Amino acid sequence: MHSHAHSHPLGGHDHHGHGHSHAPPDFGRAFAIGVVLNLAYVGIEAFAGLWYDSMALLADAGHNLSDVAGLLIAWGGLTLARRAPSARYTWGLTRSPILAALANALILFAACGGIIFESVHRLADPLPVSGTVVMLVAAVGVFVNTGTALLFMRGRKGDVNVRGAYLHMLADAGVSAAVVLGGLVIRQTGWTWVDPVLGLAVAAVILRGTWGLLRESLALALDAVPPGIEPGAVNDWLTGLDGVAAVHDLHIWPQGTTGAVLTAHLVMPKGHPGDEALANIAHALHHRFHIGHATLQVETGAEHCRQALAEGFGPEGHQH
Repeated sequence: MHSHAHSHPLGGHDHHGHGHSHAPPDFGRAFAIGVVLNLAYVGIEAFAGLWYDSMALLADAGHNLSDVAGLLIAWGGLTLARRAPSARYTWGLTRSPILAALANALILFAACGGIIFESVHRLADPLPVSGTVVMLVAAVGVFVNTGTALLFMRGRKGDVNVRGAYLHMLADAGVSAAVVLGGLVIRQTGWTWVDPVLGLAVAAVILRGTWGLLRESLALALDAVPPGIEPGAVNDWLTGLDGVAAVHDLHIWPQGTTGAVLTAHLVMPKGHPGDEALANIAHALHHRFHIGHATLQVETGAEHCRQALAEGFGPEGHQH
């Protein structure tokens, strides 16, 4: 006889441990403000970069434009994730922010390619640049990017999508501050090669920050165990429960960018512990490991596990 216990992410929390809400936080206003501020700054920066032939400003403008696209994608992903489940999309669209974060990373890599190409070209053939203009325009960027980053500070720890927006804006503020210093060097020394070197430095900073976002979003897209959850610890905790002789077919994967789903077979030779006990296990999984939806199947013997091993399933597919 097989039995299941669920801890559902939809709806409220009742006394049986069912239902922990994992609707993504609403950052609609923060995204709207961030998009408007950054679009305005991109216009100013691009105009100044073209007018005064500054590769550092043009590179940063291109970077900020890609960030505007990134903010729009992240905003769209979180908006889609809040849609209610349907008969076809039984989880709703909670995985949309994962795709948004992945798209963001790819866009930033593409932007870096353009920045590096143009910077190398300018390094071979430097153009005269106004250090004063570079300083003033980049100083505006420090305030715009810092202000935008602060809008996402409260959500940076719980959502890879929001964290991506926060880190990008914070990195942009640092890059703009570096461009301010570069403008000062150009103004004092007249070294025009400093400008394309700053463009390359901007690209290096973007690539360094984007690699982590790409790696994490790709892992989530491939159903890796979400960051912050140690599968070995979950397995050990389940195995240590009263009445549990073994655990197998343990799988943990992301429900979106803020939630996790678990399925596991519990071998309990003394018999089914009852619905309330399973509900309590699901409730504990939520509070101990932040797993919002748990499906637990009870088996009274280890026959299924031995059969799985006999059929050639390795330890990758089963945890005992």
